[in-house]
Amino acid sequence: MRSRYSAYVLRRADYLLATWHASTRPARLDLADDATTWLGLRVLRHEAEGPDRAIVEFVARYRVGGTSAQRLHEISRFRREDGRWFYVDGDFPADA
Repeated sequence: MRSRYSAYVLRRADYLLATWHASTRPARLDLADDATTWLGLRVLRHEAEGPDRAIVEFVARYRVGGTSAQRLHEISRFRREDGRWFYVDGDFPADA
């Protein structure tokens, strides 16, 4: 999860696509003109759901342009294939 967050910070679409599971990977990802400034990542929990499946719950803070800071709260699903972990998808829980 941390490496994917860093890839967003560095606008490394190639890394994000390479670590995205083939079943849900977009055809392309253009971050070159993205006005998002990432402010921090906090991993809330991570749990194995078997030997090759896991979830990671995190909150990432960001700002777009001159707007106030926003939060992205996600519970992400990951799958391991051939020893490598891939991001599959995620849910956005309602914050209390």
